[in-house]
Amino acid sequence: MESGNGFYSVDEFRLDAKWLIDPQNLFVGPRIGEGAHAKVYEGKYKNQNVAIKIVHRGDTPEEISKREARFAREVAMLSRVQHKNLAKFIGACKEPVMVIVTEILLGGTLRKYMLNMRPRRLDTRVAIGFALDIARAVECLHSHGIIHRDLKPENLILTADQKTVKLVDFGLAREESLTEMMTAETGTYRWMAPELYSTVTLRHGEKKHYNHKVDAYSFAIVLWELLHNKLPFEGMSNLQAAYAAAFKNVRPSLENLPEELSIILNSCWTEDPNARPNFSQIIQMLLHYLSIILPPEPMIPSRIFMSENRVLPPESPGTSSLMPLRDDSGETPKGEMENKPKGFFFCFNHCY
Repeated sequence: MESGNGFYSVDEFRLDAKWLIDPQNLFVGPRIGEGAHAKVYEGKYKNQNVAIKIVHRGDTPEEISKREARFAREVAMLSRVQHKNLAKFIGACKEPVMVIVTEILLGGTLRKYMLNMRPRRLDTRVAIGFALDIARAVECLHSHGIIHRDLKPENLILTADQKTVKLVDFGLAREESLTEMMTAETGTYRWMAPELYSTVTLRHGEKKHYNHKVDAYSFAIVLWELLHNKLPFEGMSNLQAAYAAAFKNVRPSLENLPEELSIILNSCWTEDPNARPNFSQIIQMLLHYLSIILPPEPMIPSRIFMSENRVLPPESPGTSSLMPLRDDSGETPKGEMENKPKGFFFCFNHCY
């Protein structure tokens, strides 16, 4: 059932049998990530290299029920959205353990990519290219009635060539209760829109009204981080950052940023959610800024090529076209998984 604001209720999400995979065809290799309730492995499914997310069911009946429902919702959402900037969903199974299988992305997280570059900043064109990748992914989610709610560099993964960013992890979709999301200081607070919490909600995890504009706020914090390669609200704990943003209207500094970028950031993280742009508007603002900073195209005689100056369409530019061939040290950037030992794959049934 679709709600009045165009977003889907929890009853809409069900685990569709057509996405169930046969665990006999699933093999698990080295672990490549870990969260509070799941571990992610490199693996194979029918000879295809994949990422395998194995969800821990929990120990109590209440935990098991909650995590099974969350698993079903995540799979339902993954199965109905496809986009070049979203990790491709391959399938899932519930037995012998809950598993979600997606394409493997070996470029590492955006967080690790930026840490490896410090103290240097990303080239502005690369930062904007990554931001466009993220914005297009969220625009796709919103068009399907899904609010991601957890935009942050840890949930943004680079392709093996480190030229494209893809959004992952639907674990905190809108249908999740705020109680579960806010019971631990996970770091999410730093990117979380102020309307998601108040003094009461931080203490008790009570719900507060919000809409898809929470993703615009989080996007602005990520964009600021891309431009500065610094942790937002540096010097504050995660909870201090949350309180500063919510109750003092504190935002990261806009000093030394071009006016066009300052306008984008200010509009996206403004206190009033209704005043924030949607992601179609964000994409157009980013494309406009990119058209300003990109060098003009060489003049081509009209007798050879009859065309007006090229205008970047919504599906352009691919981030790959904006990546510098070399970094500031003069060396070609290397993928963080390049030297990782591959190891041999062992049977899925031995994993847990």
